[in-house]
Amino acid sequence: MTNRFRVLMPIYNGVTQLDFTGPYQFFARTPQFETILASVGGEDIHADGMHFTGLSDLLLEKECDVLCVPGGSGCTNAIENERFMKSIVALAHTASYITSVCSGSLILGAAGLLIGKKAACHWAWRNQLNLFGAIPDEGRVVKDGNIITGGGVTAGIDFSLALIGELCGDDVAMRVQLGLEYAPQPPYDAGRPETAPAWIAAEMKASAIERVYERMHILEKAAKNIPNLLQG
Repeated sequence: MTNRFRVLMPIYNGVTQLDFTGPYQFFARTPQFETILASVGGEDIHADGMHFTGLSDLLLEKECDVLCVPGGSGCTNAIENERFMKSIVALAHTASYITSVCSGSLILGAAGLLIGKKAACHWAWRNQLNLFGAIPDEGRVVKDGNIITGGGVTAGIDFSLALIGELCGDDVAMRVQLGLEYAPQPPYDAGRPETAPAWIAAEMKASAIERVYERMHILEKAAKNIPNLLQG
């Protein structure tokens, strides 16, 4: 790796925009980083009512120093996209660091990249990492060798600072943090099920269980398909 790092962020329809725009903002303020947003065929991407255009073609990207996969409700559709997943596998083989935000770790898992590795994920999907031989971890940012994963959505900002510190040093990371005035003081302590009021946590968990159940067959199929995917 050189003193300049090529960070590739593959995105897809249904990605949670803050999963990648949060880290992207911090990466953009890091002089040592070149950050590329890519989609299959360079197609426009729709995310949370926003439209992203002018993307690189993921299928033409051949290497990167850091692969950073965001999550979102569309992650299971991305897992079913053979061209997308083959690109993830190929790029991971070139990357010095393999990373994700939120349920992006499910994509890494479905690509066979998390076997025996600790990984973070959004709380609603974290336990599904077991399907892929990963070790679910409740941490907001989890590092296991060259695998660095962030928890749900906003954890992507903490993850981005951790990655910047890992590659460029603490001073660079703190300069970026100060420049963006990242000093969170949320008005509610309801960002995790264990700290949210019990009735809110119960309601959100029930909704999450339903969403996970609806897509479980996709994840189970992907887990069984890992050997075929890795064979090319």
